[in-house]
Amino acid sequence: MSLNNVFNISGSGMNAQSVRLNTTASNLANAQSASSSIDQVYRGRHPVFAAAHRDAMNVDFDTLDDGLPAAAGVQVLGVVESDAPLQRRYEPHHPESDEEGYVYYPNVNVVEEMSNMISASRSFQVNVEVMNSAKQMVQRVLTLGQ
Repeated sequence: MSLNNVFNISGSGMNAQSVRLNTTASNLANAQSASSSIDQVYRGRHPVFAAAHRDAMNVDFDTLDDGLPAAAGVQVLGVVESDAPLQRRYEPHHPESDEEGYVYYPNVNVVEEMSNMISASRSFQVNVEVMNSAKQMVQRVLTLGQ
């Protein structure tokens, strides 16, 4: 695997984790937003990722030891809304309560979102470390000829 592939894979990983961090931050920011209508309440969002591979027909020197094409990184397919049930609470004195006294809250689990944030942050950090290691290797190779 070439160093160029390492940079591409790490870069796409950092991009994917940035999307994950942003959606997690949005979920946490809206976790306690109330609504009087089930149609207007915020729904948790989650990014969808896929492994991106090079075209298997264009095998070149950027192959792994087993002859398979090198991976090209992570692709963000999009962000989807969670289909988990919304929280319906009886709060008749809440300003957002409906005519029956219910208030609707998002389907965001704060504990789950915090663990997602920690995981995404650490994954981002690992990708930065991989990129820095590859950069150091390139710099050492350049000094070999001196």
